[in-house]
Amino acid sequence: MTNPLVPARRAALRRLGLGLGGVLGAGLAAVPEVGVLAAQVGDFVLGPPVADVAPRQLSPHVWLVYARDGFPTPENRGLMASIVFVVTSAGVVVLDSGASLQIGEMAIRMVRTVTPKPVVAVFNSHYHGDHWLGNHAFTRTFGPDLPIHALPHTIAQIRGTEGSIWRTLMERWTNQATAGTEIVVPNRPVTPGERLRFGDVTLVMHHHGTAHTPSDLCVQVVEDGVTHVGDIAMTNRIANLDDGSYPGTLRYYAAMQARTGPQLWVPGHGEPTRDLLDTYGRFLAGIWEPCVQAVQDGRDEAEAKAMVLRDPRVAARAATMAGFDRNIGKYVSLAFLEAEKEAF
Repeated sequence: MTNPLVPARRAALRRLGLGLGGVLGAGLAAVPEVGVLAAQVGDFVLGPPVADVAPRQLSPHVWLVYARDGFPTPENRGLMASIVFVVTSAGVVVLDSGASLQIGEMAIRMVRTVTPKPVVAVFNSHYHGDHWLGNHAFTRTFGPDLPIHALPHTIAQIRGTEGSIWRTLMERWTNQATAGTEIVVPNRPVTPGERLRFGDVTLVMHHHGTAHTPSDLCVQVVEDGVTHVGDIAMTNRIANLDDGSYPGTLRYYAAMQARTGPQLWVPGHGEPTRDLLDTYGRFLAGIWEPCVQAVQDGRDEAEAKAMVLRDPRVAARAATMAGFDRNIGKYVSLAFLEAEKEAF
């Protein structure tokens, strides 16, 4: 979706006889007012660069570009989801590409501080834009045919309305810092259980039903005992479950752990930990189980919320979890509605 203000600015330049090419060609760039106007147009059409975030090595092959903030703001320019890259003997594989062209460009700079090898593949964990809008940067740098992998449902969502919606939302939330980002749809569908070999590294595709969304792809780096889990779990934030399922998430965790064994779990938001699925699973169960009980007892949603807030699994996280006060009511409501559906 083209931002409607961009053509308006360009039309204004044309009315002034100041198309950028004409400005420079006529030597008018030396005129202060023209230089300022040209700079403003350039900044609007293409958002500013994102400051470098030094990559951190998690294992022999796996590196993390960590997003400190859990939510997009003008100040962080949309850097809310971490980017993971895997250095293999065949090249670099990126697990989630970030929320914009500018963030993806920063990630490429960080890859180059670690290795001169090219990026040979990208994987998108799901269709929320903070995890895939950076695809644009990688195809600009490594070519339009760069393999970008995702589950078929994720590909369909990005190709459909989700793509345009997320690009627009990121521009709005960041005060246009992500402007210039184009929608680049994944071009390689993957299947659950599929094993892909990149030189000396094996990646296994995991999908075990609806969790955060209906199509959450988790990528296991077999040799390192590391699994990128996208948004099915978060270290210190409530995962958006508007498109997901509480019991589905808990089933997903059980299936993942049964198939992978102990792992370093790397979320899209928050620090990697070895107990992430256990600790976050307890928190989600502290929301889900009281809502199930409230429905069984014939209680209403307000009573369910009170039960959730009293649950020690939730109360223990209330003071420290990012966005807890703003979001707990919404996520109790989602759990209560899902519990009602399951009951009837």
